[in-house]
Formats: sequence, C-alpha cells, structure tokens
Amino acid sequence: MMHAFMQLNDGTEIVHSDILYDEEGKEYVKVYMEKPIMQGFKSAYCILPAYNWQNIEGFDELELAQLKDIIKSTAHLIIRFARPGGLGNAANF
Repeated sequence: MMHAFMQLNDGTEIVHSDILYDEEGKEYVKVYMEKPIMQGFKSAYCILPAYNWQNIEGFDELELAQLKDIIKSTAHLIIRFARPGGLGNAANF
C-alpha cells in the first residue's frame, strides 16, 4: 500500500510504501515521485535507506537533484511513517 507524504508547489506528489522486506529480511521503503505534465507524468522511485534511484522518467537533472535533496532531508520521517502505515497514523507512535 502507498501512503501520501508530500505535494510540492509544482504539483509533484511524493508517496511511500509500508515497510517492506528484502530476501535477507532487511527493511526498506519504496518512495515514488510523480509530476503531472501535458503528455502524462514524470516519475521516479527511490528505495530507502539505500537511496537507490530507479525508473527515472522525464525529470531533468535539476529537478532530480531537488528531489534527491528533499528525500535525503526527509528520509528519516518517511521511514518512521512507513512503520505504522503512513502519515495518517503518525499520532499513534
């Protein structure tokens, strides 16, 4: 399940998964960014805590650098909110 995290002034939506587990049992969170454009969407994934960026489509280098800064500065919150099931349950910590 994906949970809303943030909407940027340019319309970019940032959502994240619940805590997921790899084959070795290590936790990770999948963060998805999507920005509507005339021809569809720009999009990218980032896997935390490794900061592994994947499937980057449409974002230019400046936009991607800005997204990387945002994710880096909020990764601790995204991971924390992924545990109880999103920002909507953050008060239950």
